[in-house]
Amino acid sequence: MADTAGDPGATNPQAPMTPLDALGVMASADVMLTPTLRHIEMYTMRGLLTILWHEPAEGVERQPGALVLCGGAMGGLLGPGDAMYHRLGEQWAARGVPVLRVSYRRPNDLDLCCVDVAAAAQLAIGGAGADKVVLMGHSFGGAVAVRVGVGLREMVAGVATFATQSAGCEPAAGLQGLPFLLFHGERDEILPVEASEMVRMIAGCGEVVRLPGDGHLLAKSDDIIWECLEEWLPPLVSTT
Repeated sequence: MADTAGDPGATNPQAPMTPLDALGVMASADVMLTPTLRHIEMYTMRGLLTILWHEPAEGVERQPGALVLCGGAMGGLLGPGDAMYHRLGEQWAARGVPVLRVSYRRPNDLDLCCVDVAAAAQLAIGGAGADKVVLMGHSFGGAVAVRVGVGLREMVAGVATFATQSAGCEPAAGLQGLPFLLFHGERDEILPVEASEMVRMIAGCGEVVRLPGDGHLLAKSDDIIWECLEEWLPPLVSTT
């Protein structure tokens, strides 16, 4: 794993800095927790970046896409709802789609978190062999997903947000032409549904799925969200 965080600029000073370069990884550790789940830790001067990486099992046909999932302002790896990110990892890896769940070095630091997620996207393409990634973020992570989606547009197949904040999503117009899906509870006690409506308006594209009676953690809407994703994701990540 350590060699994937190397510095191409060391042999080619003209090479542009990649997200992995920007991390400044001093050391890394990589262990298989199960035959299909990797735990990666990258030690940097600005904190520890952790990635849970769901890999397709041997014999499963690999698809061209990958998912990169990030949490909110407090970090975390399970996502909204009933540990939705874990479910996405388990079920989509079983279909041949690698899924990387990101635990930030410094939650709530927008710039650093964007580098973390961009580095995970680079790993998905360079390490998992994906052609493109779909980025997903909850709450604060919605802004991370939007910004990384704009910054790495050529590597991104689509962006989905869950109860996103609007702060930090000012560059969302750069998503025009990309599939963009926003979920938001109509009873969100932290960020009103208008936050997602505002981000969609800035982007000039996308669809807001309003979830009646649900709050910020989207604890009541797993089935609705899953049904929408089952329709939205396949053309972005698979050939079947």
